[in-house]
Amino acid sequence: MKKILLAVILFLTCTPFCRAQRVDRSKFIKDSLDYYISRAMTNWRIPGAAVCIVKDNKIVLMNAYGIKELGQNDKVDINTLFMIGSNTKAFTATALAMLQTQNKLSLDDKVTKYLPKFKLDDIEAGQMAVIRDLLCHRLGFRTFQGDFTFYNTNLTREEIITKLGQMKETFPFRTKWGYTNSAFLTAGQIIPVVTGKPWEVFLKENIFAPLGMINTLALSADMPKSYNRTVPHTLIDGRLSPIPYCQIDGLAPAGGISSSINDMSKWVLALLNDGKVGQRQVIPLAAIKATREPQDIVGSVHHPNGESDYELYGLGWFVQDYAGHSLVMHDGGVNGYLTSVTLVPQEHLGIIVLTNTDQNDFFDALRWEIMDAYFKMPYRNYSGVALAGFKAAEAKTDTADKRLRDTVALNHATALPITAYAGKYVNDLYGTMTVNQGEGNDLEMRFEHHTHMYAHLQPLGGNRFYVTFSDPVLGKAVFPFYVQNGKVTGVKVKVADFVEYNPYEFRKIE
Repeated sequence: MKKILLAVILFLTCTPFCRAQRVDRSKFIKDSLDYYISRAMTNWRIPGAAVCIVKDNKIVLMNAYGIKELGQNDKVDINTLFMIGSNTKAFTATALAMLQTQNKLSLDDKVTKYLPKFKLDDIEAGQMAVIRDLLCHRLGFRTFQGDFTFYNTNLTREEIITKLGQMKETFPFRTKWGYTNSAFLTAGQIIPVVTGKPWEVFLKENIFAPLGMINTLALSADMPKSYNRTVPHTLIDGRLSPIPYCQIDGLAPAGGISSSINDMSKWVLALLNDGKVGQRQVIPLAAIKATREPQDIVGSVHHPNGESDYELYGLGWFVQDYAGHSLVMHDGGVNGYLTSVTLVPQEHLGIIVLTNTDQNDFFDALRWEIMDAYFKMPYRNYSGVALAGFKAAEAKTDTADKRLRDTVALNHATALPITAYAGKYVNDLYGTMTVNQGEGNDLEMRFEHHTHMYAHLQPLGGNRFYVTFSDPVLGKAVFPFYVQNGKVTGVKVKVADFVEYNPYEFRKIE
């Protein structure tokens, strides 16, 4: 559910290792890649990773690196599970395209044909929307809009689809691309209507099992039960720490799958072999082509080597050109995980990178380094460049956060008695939230649909509070309360951009 763009650099002062790669790039994959990966994992503080390269229907490299959990000795192997986040979307889109090849539906069928209760705030748009619109992010919403409400919450799939219909569109229907996880969920829920089988069962029977993806899980609830699994990690106050698995089965068709590098290699091999496994046609070629056909212009993209181009979106895949090659690719990001899948169909090249920390750009940098090697382009140390940018941004964030903590330490008085901020609040999309008095002048927020999460509020003076979430992925923030005629009327809630860009306005009702 996250896409990270790398900083651009045209030339670096290189080590002898780097200079050697410029002379003969063909040796990078065979002789130097393991060293590159191990060094990058140390520099990025990545506990565990798995990488696979497939070329010309063969596995060129498949290796696992590091450990499953920080502080433990269990090593990652090629069958160890990682959550793959939004790389789930290609599975969902492919499943629907397969049903189209079987004449069980058309991607241009109206959504209401299968989900009669489906609607959008723009009534006409809801009536016109077709399955294809759901799969290419053109309903009119801003990227990640609504995800604080939907992501890692207790809402069911049906409840999320209902709330999707209550969101106010940011743009007119079909005029702008905006990455919408709840739309992909909605598309996934068409599958049980057509087949009589839940999304997760259909994928297992029609994609996972036929491809031999025997360890892959469709639901996030099953990940903690698996024996051979990684643990998610993030940075908390600069320290890498294990965190709980996110529970996103309400959005499962958008991001719920967990898989291993071995299983993902079978998926990529089939996609690059026109859907065949040996002589068996597991995925119809027409379905694969349907997912890669561009539907929307995402915008300009600046490649790490300095090139610029347009980025397009198909159905569950980003589509772009790079160095004269057409790419089909996607990233996946959920709590504690970042992954990437890249296909270069004309070259029969596939690259998969899985990591168990959500604080790295290595998952993205590595694919460009591998592609450059195959395309005989100069070595640019993308990981090193990205790391420098990451550290600079981290230092800037730490400085701003320290300034806020120092302000808290000054014990500035609130504009009103602390009890005035306590009470019940509501947001029309999200639902209810309560504010309770904590220790001293601190407050605590509890959210209706985030039953295992709370926010800790410390006064900054006036009506502003410094906020830390018990779920570190939601970030840190400053919440302003609104006051009229000496009474609190509401509060603005904002979580990390990783989850949602939009703020939420909660009004006080008690």
